[in-house]
Amino acid sequence: MRFKHYSLHLNEQGLQRAVKDAVRLAGIVKLASCHSLRHSFATHLLESGYDIRTVQELLGHKDVTTTQIYTHVMEKPGLGVRSPLDF
Repeated sequence: MRFKHYSLHLNEQGLQRAVKDAVRLAGIVKLASCHSLRHSFATHLLESGYDIRTVQELLGHKDVTTTQIYTHVMEKPGLGVRSPLDF
């Protein structure tokens, strides 16, 4: 099956459809969506030591408490920022 061509000017439903098709074509059996990609992106940034306020701005959250939701799944909470002595 060929991957459908999607216009660069996607609406929200078009993007969701494209992600759904890509997940299926990749053979990924777990549920994956635009939201799960957003969640993964935010968690990765926080684990990499990005400031929570930076992540808040990137995600467009008005309140930092919304962004803090992403910290509950972090594998290494608080270890994203390393001491220069660790290098």
